[in-house]
Amino acid sequence: MKIHPVRLGPLAVAVGATVSASATAQSVDEEVVVTGRRLEETIPQVLERFGNRLETVDRAAIDLGGFNDLSQTLQMQVPAFYVAPKNGPFDYMNCSLQGSRCEDVLFLVDGVRIANRLYNTTTPLDTIPAHTIDRIEVLYGGQGIFYGTQSVAGVVNIVTSSFTGEPGGHVEIGYDEHGGVHISADYRTGVAGHDFVLFASRDESDGFAPYPDEDFQPSATDRERGYEVSTYGLKYGRNFSPGSRLSVLVQRTENDVDNALPYAIARRVNRRVEDLLTLKWDYSIGEKADFYIKAYYHDWDTRWDDIRNDIGPDGVPTGTQTVLFTDTFWGFEDYGVTALASLRANDAIEYSVGYDYQRFWGHDDVWRIDDKTETAHAVYGQVRSSETALPRSDLAFGVRYNTTSGSADGTVWNLSGRHDLSDRLYVRGQIGTSFRLPDAEELYLNEPDVESGNPNLEAEESRNLEIGIGGGSANGAFGWQLVYFDREVDNLIGVDFDNPDFPDGIYTNFDRSAKFDGFELVLNGRLTDTLSATFSYTRSNARLDGTSGQIQDIPESLAKLGLSYRPTTVPIELGMSLLAVGDVFDEVSRIGRVEHGGYTVVDLTGAYYPDAERRHRIGVRIENALDEEYATSLGRGIRDADGSSYAYRNRGAPRTVTVSYGYRW
Repeated sequence: MKIHPVRLGPLAVAVGATVSASATAQSVDEEVVVTGRRLEETIPQVLERFGNRLETVDRAAIDLGGFNDLSQTLQMQVPAFYVAPKNGPFDYMNCSLQGSRCEDVLFLVDGVRIANRLYNTTTPLDTIPAHTIDRIEVLYGGQGIFYGTQSVAGVVNIVTSSFTGEPGGHVEIGYDEHGGVHISADYRTGVAGHDFVLFASRDESDGFAPYPDEDFQPSATDRERGYEVSTYGLKYGRNFSPGSRLSVLVQRTENDVDNALPYAIARRVNRRVEDLLTLKWDYSIGEKADFYIKAYYHDWDTRWDDIRNDIGPDGVPTGTQTVLFTDTFWGFEDYGVTALASLRANDAIEYSVGYDYQRFWGHDDVWRIDDKTETAHAVYGQVRSSETALPRSDLAFGVRYNTTSGSADGTVWNLSGRHDLSDRLYVRGQIGTSFRLPDAEELYLNEPDVESGNPNLEAEESRNLEIGIGGGSANGAFGWQLVYFDREVDNLIGVDFDNPDFPDGIYTNFDRSAKFDGFELVLNGRLTDTLSATFSYTRSNARLDGTSGQIQDIPESLAKLGLSYRPTTVPIELGMSLLAVGDVFDEVSRIGRVEHGGYTVVDLTGAYYPDAERRHRIGVRIENALDEEYATSLGRGIRDADGSSYAYRNRGAPRTVTVSYGYRW
C-alpha cells in the first residue's frame, strides 16, 4: 500500500509508507493521520514527504507472519532487502539493501544506533526478538544527514512497544518442532499524564543441524545450533504539558547463542548481556517549533567460550579437548547526546538544525583489540519547502559536518524531492553523499601474525542517486513504483599486504571504488475485499573497480511475494510469503569463488480467533514449507583426515512448524 502523505504539522504526520501485505487492503492514496507523535518519531515520514523512500512493516504483519526474531521478519517482509540469517533465528546474518554491502546499512532501536562498532560487518540483530516490536521503518538510500555514519544505503529503525495511555496488554506462548519455546508479554497503561509500558520475552530452542550431513567432520560433536534469548524492559512517559514530554527506555537482553562450526567443535557460545538506556525530552512551541534532546547509553558485553575436540595424527578424534577461550571478554560501550530543532520560520521555508555527540569504547580479548576510545561530534541542518510554497512539489536540502578524535572527518550533503504529476502519478528522488567511519577492528586490531589496525584511516565516502516513479489506480486498489538506484563508494577500506613495514598486512584506504546500481519494481494491491498482495523484484550490479564479478554476499536478483487473506465474516487470517534469491557468490579462503544462491523459500501462516472480540488467537507458521535445502553463506572447513580445506554450507532453516496461543486485552 502506498499512503499518499499529507502536509505535516509539528504534531500531525502522515504515515506515508509502502507497508506489508497486512495493510495492502487500504487505498493507495488513503491519508492516515497520527496525532501526538513527537519530532524524532516523525523524521522517517518527513523524509518520505521530501522524496525519500520509506517502507514500514507493522505489528499486524509481524503477527500474521509468526516471526520470533527480527532478521527473519526483514528477510521475508521488506522489499529490496536481502537478509540471510546464517543458521536460522537469532544468528548473525548477511544483508544487502538495494545491492549494498551489509556494513552500509545502519540499524537503530527507537532511534538509537545499535551497530556493532567493533565490527561493522557483524550485524546486531542476533538477539532482537520480534515480540517487542511495534513496527519496523526502513529508509532507502543515503541518510547521512540525520543518521550519520554507516547509513550509506539506508536505515532500519526498530520501534519497540509504544504508549497507548490506556490499560491493555498481551501474552503469547509458542512451540516449534526443534524444542523451541517462545513466550512474550506486555502491559501498557496511563494515569494522570504518566504512561507506562512493561515488556518481556523469552525464546529458547535446541536448534537444528546447521550444516548438511556431508559437511560435518567426525570431530564436531556439537551438532545442533541452539539459543536462549531473554529480553525485558520498561518505557515511561510523563506529559508536563501538551507541548512538553519526558520519556525513558530501559531495556536488557541476556542471551546464550551458539556459534557453530562443522569441524572440531565441542562448545562455541556467545554469552551476552546488552543494556540500552535512553532519556529524552520533547518540547513543542505551538505550530512554529519542535525540539528534542536525547541521551543514550548502550553497553554490549559478551563472554566467549570456544572448546575444541583434539584430533590425532591419524585424523581420528582423541577424546580429549583443548580450551581456546573460556569466559573471554569482547564488547563495547557507546553513549552520546543528540539534539534537534525543527522550525517553521515563514510560509515558504522550514528548517531543521541538529547536533550529535558520540563516545565509543571497545575491547576484544578474542580477536585482540586493545582498549580504545573514540569520540565524534556532528552538526547538521536541512532546509525544506513549506506546505504552501510549492503546490505540487516538496524539496529539501541538507548538510552534515562530522569530526572525530581520529582522522575520519567529513562533510556530506543531500538534495531530495517529490513532485506530483497528477493525482495518480508522481516522481521522487534524492542525490547526495554519505560516509562510513572505520570500525575498531580496522583501526586498532593488535593480533599477532595477522593484519594490523591503522588508527590513521579515513572514512569511506559515497555518492548516491535514487529516482522513483510511481502511482496507483483511480479506485485506489492498486499501487506501483519503479526505482533506479546508483551508488559509488570511494576511499575503500581494505587490507594492504604489500606494505614492507607490515608483512602480515595493514588496513588502509585504497584508491579503488565500488559501484552499485540496479532497479526495483514494487507492486501492491487489493485483489478482493479480503485478499491483498505485494510483489517486489530487485536487480543489482555490485562491482569493485577493475573487476567483473559480483561482490560477495550480494545477490544479483531478489524477488518477494506476499499474500494476505483477512475476511471479516469468518474468524481466520491466512498469509503466504515467498522469497526467491538469485545468484550469490562467496569468496572462501583457500578455496576461491563459490556460488551458493538460486533458492526459493515459502512460508505459510494462519490464525484462528475462537471468540467474537478476537482477544484469543491461535496461530500456525510453517516456515520453509517446501523444505528447500539452501545455503545462506559459505565458510572454510578443515577435514579431520588430512587437514585439507573445504567449503562448508551454512544451512538455512529447514521446514519448521510453530504453533502459538495469544490473548490480548
